[in-house]
Amino acid sequence: MNTSLSGINMGSERNSYARDLSKWLGGEPSTGEDPGNRVEEEGQTEYHVDNRPIEPEKKKFSGPNLLKWAIFLILIIYTLVSYFHAPILKSAGSYLVVKHSLKKADLIVCLMGDPVERGLEAADLYREGLAPYIFIGREELPDGIETLNERGVRFPESRDLLVMMLKKLGVPGLACLVSDDFIDSTMGEARAVKDFVRDKGYRSIIIVTSSIHTRRAFLTFKKVLEKDDVEVLMAPSRHTKFKPDDWWKTRRYAKDVIIEYEKLVYYTFKYFW
Repeated sequence: MNTSLSGINMGSERNSYARDLSKWLGGEPSTGEDPGNRVEEEGQTEYHVDNRPIEPEKKKFSGPNLLKWAIFLILIIYTLVSYFHAPILKSAGSYLVVKHSLKKADLIVCLMGDPVERGLEAADLYREGLAPYIFIGREELPDGIETLNERGVRFPESRDLLVMMLKKLGVPGLACLVSDDFIDSTMGEARAVKDFVRDKGYRSIIIVTSSIHTRRAFLTFKKVLEKDDVEVLMAPSRHTKFKPDDWWKTRRYAKDVIIEYEKLVYYTFKYFW
């Protein structure tokens, strides 16, 4: 009798431990018995073993588990970016720069924007004999210019300043071809150049612009001139301190690269697709 009571007590303790462990793991408490397999006859209890395969329960991700995984992924991404940030940023800077091997062309196109660095490069290419003419666009006038003119103050346009600089650098005035149409974007410049080269019958042009701007400028001119059989060569200005290897270290160039990527995305969705 003592032996039976001892066995009952030990079984009770084991069932208690199983219930506690199940609760801690987040599962349903278990009694260690399958009620469906128990048969009682005349005061005796018989148990039948169920030989059917037990399918694993599907685990559900709880809130804490998802949070742990999110933190883990953030740490992995942060580690990768911290370790590989220099190569990634170098690639981002280099992608924006398009430079071709130059040969003699019909026209040099000096894009609007930074007149000093672009004007210097255009003058250098002209003196090297790569083209007989330089095309210069006309930027939109600033607000208030009419009032300024009414008050007798002449404010020089950017194209006038660029032409004056080119002449000082040895480019004859007759070689400077100035547009009279106002242009407000790279796409506008490409369309103006398209009309000009069609009228003149030109078949090759050299685009001079800032290094950061060359990728978008090249894609834009290729898109606009794709049906005109005009060869487009890119010449990023050499008169700049921008370097793809460390652009993020200078606030000015970091800002320019970010803005240029924003414009590149905008042009891609609006014009290139």
